[in-house]
Amino acid sequence: MSQALRRSNGFTLIELLVVIAIIAILAALLFPVFAQAKEAAKKTACLSNTKQIATAFLMYQTDNDDGFPNTGESGLWFGRRFRWPIMPYLALAQQRISNTNPSSNSSSALLYCPSDSTRGAFNDTSYAYVSSLYRPWSFLQTATLNDLRVNDPCPTTCVTITTSGVETPSRKVMLLEWINSHQAGPSGQTGPWGRTGASTGWVPGPGRFEGTRNLCFVDGHSKFTSASAMAVSHLDTPDPNITPLGSFGSDLK
Repeated sequence: MSQALRRSNGFTLIELLVVIAIIAILAALLFPVFAQAKEAAKKTACLSNTKQIATAFLMYQTDNDDGFPNTGESGLWFGRRFRWPIMPYLALAQQRISNTNPSSNSSSALLYCPSDSTRGAFNDTSYAYVSSLYRPWSFLQTATLNDLRVNDPCPTTCVTITTSGVETPSRKVMLLEWINSHQAGPSGQTGPWGRTGASTGWVPGPGRFEGTRNLCFVDGHSKFTSASAMAVSHLDTPDPNITPLGSFGSDLK
């Protein structure tokens, strides 16, 4: 009698395989959902970052006669450089190591997107402050990618622009997530210049019109925007650094 009970309470091999198969099917169905939910949370955190950094920019303007940051550095738009003028308004304990090579010996989650795998190349920053808010259209209309990339001082081509010099604040980008981390395209994670580099002579590369990224506009609002919805520059790039007409132009089609 006891042996019969033991046999009836056990699992057969077929029953065990059926249970394992059901668990595998459920896992295959649920894991993508969990991954999507996790990525959605990262995208929301990234969007929140842009809004907080934008608030720091607005506070900076309040204390600087309504002017956007201008330090006389052509590469101010880099994440590793623009952070320093607004640092007092971010309340982050970071130290500027040198004036010639601005960097930091610490990091903050506020300065980078959790989905950005390239942030280490920019001293743990994922965002860019656009050069069209401190360089005049007279320079930008003929600027090359290499002109934007070079880090030397630009006393003759850097100017202080105020919000009165922005015609459409709700359509002019102030800060952007440089890499399309949340929604890439066939080329993978790329910026508004696509896949380019010194080997290609710093010309726009493939992938520049792919994907979607978080943008923050001069009026302070942030939006997840596709590259295909962006205005196209004279270099055939959706790059707010060289917005058509500069600060008076629009970064949206």
